[in-house]
Amino acid sequence: MPQDFRPPLIELCVEGIDGLLAAQTAGADRIELCASLVEGGITPSVGTVRAALELATVPFHVIARPRGGDFLYSETEYHSMVADVSALRDLGVAGVVVGCLNADGTIDEKRMSELVQVAGGLNVTCHRAFDMTRDPAEALEALIRCKVGRVLTSGQRDTALEGADLLANLVRQAGDRIIVLGCGGLAPENIAEVLAKTGLTEMHFAALKDVPSGMRYRNPHVGMGGTGLDREYRTTVTDEAQVAATIAAVRA
Repeated sequence: MPQDFRPPLIELCVEGIDGLLAAQTAGADRIELCASLVEGGITPSVGTVRAALELATVPFHVIARPRGGDFLYSETEYHSMVADVSALRDLGVAGVVVGCLNADGTIDEKRMSELVQVAGGLNVTCHRAFDMTRDPAEALEALIRCKVGRVLTSGQRDTALEGADLLANLVRQAGDRIIVLGCGGLAPENIAEVLAKTGLTEMHFAALKDVPSGMRYRNPHVGMGGTGLDREYRTTVTDEAQVAATIAAVRA
């Protein structure tokens, strides 16, 4: 290992308090706290955030996203985001994670700037809305103009390995103006390679596994939430062993 090697900061994306506890036990440096990761993450409840503030031993950022799907929000959806960011600021979290696009695939600079202002002194990350922009170089400059501190990206591909060339270019373009937080299928077998190819200083992943529900009685005649009955009786949790193995692989 080179003498000047500095291991990247590791952020874990988790759902709920149990995920937060597993991630910090396994060695995460920071956590992104979400609800409903099957939708890519939406805003967790106030009760969840308050419990996290009581139990967290590492900093955590909270996603403020009113729904799954795209990042073109109605006025009412946007106002709910503003209210969520304001509430999270007042609760005292370390940071918020947001993202708004225009219909033409550019960063909505008006809304992003307003959200940064509402966040006050909090860390502000633009989530993978960035990966849906039509011109990533310009989108990065737009986020810098909005005074966003960090951008989460897989290099506009499904995995960081596939997006490694763009990730490296974004790291060079960003310089010390904004942090590029790399993500996308990171695991023990590839995280060191992604680091070597990109020069990232921060990396983000979700190490998830499904576990069966503990429910013994299961009504076969009704389902909740429009999902298949089998999905209702599986819970997605953070895999503590996978988190620890991935962190070890990039710090070896």
